[in-house]
Amino acid sequence: MNDADRQRLFTASCIALTVTAMTFAIRAGILTQLSETFDLNDQQLGWINAMAFLGFPVATMLGGLLYNALGAKRLIVLAFAGHLIGLALTIGASGFWTLLISSFCIGFANGSVEAGCNPLVADLYEDNKTTMLNRFHVWFPGGIVVGALASLGVTRLGFGWQTQIAIMFVPTIIYGILILRQRFPERHHIKLSTASNVVGVATPLFVFLAVCMSLSATTELGTQQWIERMLGASGASPMLIMALVTGIMAVGRFFAGPLIERLNPIGVLWASSALALTGVYLMSQVSGAMVYPCAVLFALGVTYFWPTTVGLVAEKVPESGAFGMSLIAGIGMLAVSAWNPVIGAWIDSARVAAQASATNPTEIERLAGQATLESMAIFPAVLLLLYGALYAWQRRLADFARVKPTGARRHG
Repeated sequence: MNDADRQRLFTASCIALTVTAMTFAIRAGILTQLSETFDLNDQQLGWINAMAFLGFPVATMLGGLLYNALGAKRLIVLAFAGHLIGLALTIGASGFWTLLISSFCIGFANGSVEAGCNPLVADLYEDNKTTMLNRFHVWFPGGIVVGALASLGVTRLGFGWQTQIAIMFVPTIIYGILILRQRFPERHHIKLSTASNVVGVATPLFVFLAVCMSLSATTELGTQQWIERMLGASGASPMLIMALVTGIMAVGRFFAGPLIERLNPIGVLWASSALALTGVYLMSQVSGAMVYPCAVLFALGVTYFWPTTVGLVAEKVPESGAFGMSLIAGIGMLAVSAWNPVIGAWIDSARVAAQASATNPTEIERLAGQATLESMAIFPAVLLLLYGALYAWQRRLADFARVKPTGARRHG
């Protein structure tokens, strides 16, 4: 394959991932408008969000199992069709159930992008996989920046939520045309035994990391998905905060390689938990311009959660193969899906509680958002304890390995 064809496929993959990210950002930006248009409470909005996060792991796991049979092109074409159908159904939605179905379609399309594009990029750049996969994944936080700014701009111009959804047709059609017209490389993946992969994930360390992934993914994506509802009355712009947070994440992930190589990955995750906890808690205590520096701390905390956890599975549980990395990502998204209705219910309950002390609707929303952020802080707090314990255990094993038994010195 020549360099021009390779670059076109890589560009198409990046645009497809950008669409995936834009769906997260724009959906977060229109929750209040959906609530007003269809008379939905926050728990119902939580179920709508949950369907998008559920569709993602369903597609990722199915795509991982079927990749060798279908290939990257069919999976990405499936993503293209899913995005078109999901976006169209969202614009034409008539209420809760049609929004539920459309969100699942978009989530399934997003997962199909991951399932098809990750191995495609690996095939395109066989001699430079790690660097190019990192550059590819920059476009998730990068795409959220694009989506957040687009949502903010369209809203300020006075257009409705349907226009924000319609914007995503443009990059969707672009990546679809590029994919449909392009020749794909041959697949060179080693076909590992599924049975051996399943045995590989049935280890205490994988289970431990799966629990941590469920908490870190909810810390990162759960907070961002509800950012408009939790910070809409804070005096700061939720979409600007999202753009700020994901912009920092994009830069941090682009330069992640040297940092992870120099530092212990578990130590990085422990420090990330501390920063995320500090950022979330402080955001629950302040308002106005002070929200922005607190959001920076949160961003620095969540930047390395996802890629470092997946990397630990690859490094510490190598017998799980690609299945292990797909499974850990799927577990993260399933956790976010499960917690979304709960977060919505927290907001509803906090709003009711705030009515006793607030003097106006804006103050009610501010207090409800702050109370919900306080509840969200439990996720990074537990992570801080878990990664601290894992780091201590790792150090103990390392110290034990350096000390020779007394008997060995006597008889050596």
